[in-house]
Order: sequence, then C-alpha cells, then structure tokens
Amino acid sequence: QVQLIESGGGLVQAGGSLRLSCAASGRPVSNYAVGWFRQAPGKERELVAAISWQGGSTYCADSVEGRFTISRDNAKNTVSLQMNSLNPEDTAVYYCAASSSGSYTNTRNYDYWGQGTQVTVSS
Repeated sequence: QVQLIESGGGLVQAGGSLRLSCAASGRPVSNYAVGWFRQAPGKERELVAAISWQGGSTYCADSVEGRFTISRDNAKNTVSLQMNSLNPEDTAVYYCAASSSGSYTNTRNYDYWGQGTQVTVSS
C-alpha cells in the first residue's frame, strides 16, 4: 500500500500563499488519484481539490476555485497544492489522500491518508 506524508503547512497572513506537498512511498503515486482534504475545528472534513491518475483532470471546490491549484509529478512521486490569496477561513488541518478506484470526487473512494499538516491564516 502507499504511504503519504504532507509538508509545507505553517502560519501565513491573509492574502499570502503556501504550497503543500504530498510525498508518496511504498507504491507509485501514479497508481492513484489524489485528493487534498481539510478539516477545521468543529467542521466536517471537506475535499478541496483532487487530481486524476495521470493529472489530466482536476477538481476544485467552489470555496477555493481560482485560488488553489493541484498538480502532480509522478516522476517525483509527489502531489502539490498551491494555495494563493489565503484567508482565515482556510485555516485547517490539510490532508492528502489516495484513491485506487472510482470517482476521485467521491470522498468515500479514498483509501489511504496522510497524517495532515496544519495551515493557519491570520487576519
């Protein structure tokens, strides 16, 4: 099975940018669709962006459309999330997850999860 490790979180001021990375090991990340999820305190976990196996298709939630961009580099076994124009509502723990089958926009299809990285946006 694949193991996922997120990095790149931190504290940033509103309007700033962060780039999250998800490094895969154990199996090639090219075997999976990958999604970035986030969970803020007291809120349900939500899918913010996802990318298909070869990167030909992507999804972004309405709340991040135009600000977040997901990409993948299968040669480096990584998937990234570029986050621009951050605002305090983006504060959450961000997780990457891998899906081996089914639609990558269906949150139930994600089988493997990283430990998460904290993103905090100050106003």
